Amino acid sequence: MATLLIVHHTPSPNCQAMFEAVVQGATAPEIEGVRVVRRAALAATASDVLAADGYLLGTPANLGYMSGALKHFFDQVYYPCLDTTRGRPFAYYVHGGNDVTGAVRGIEALTTGLGWRRAAEPVTVTGEPGKADVEACWELGATTAAGLMG
Repeated sequence: MATLLIVHHTPSPNCQAMFEAVVQGATAPEIEGVRVVRRAALAATASDVLAADGYLLGTPANLGYMSGALKHFFDQVYYPCLDTTRGRPFAYYVHGGNDVTGAVRGIEALTTGLGWRRAAEPVTVTGEPGKADVEACWELGATTAAGLMG
């Protein structure tokens, strides 16, 4: 059975709505043979990353960058996972008050360094997520999980 690791920092109701939609998509009944593991960014470990077959990352954009929690996650797992996880699929979502550019740039740089391959276009939202944003998060979760189905 494949494992999808969802690593998230969810400090606000807006991030929570996006996270819940991603999880619902990843665990939809039509997704078979994929175990979904959820870890808060400050609790996720290199062992979690090494045990997973793919990754879905979620963060707010804080002061022009990804959250400190997600950056801490990358700092902890980068070198222990660098060679072993190369080529694995990932996707991500970002929520910001008015701009997500720096957060997107940071995630892209770190995942490129790790050699991960993007499995879906990111979902980026500024302001309160609307119905279409929540649906896009559901699709992101479903698409990422479906890509791991055997």
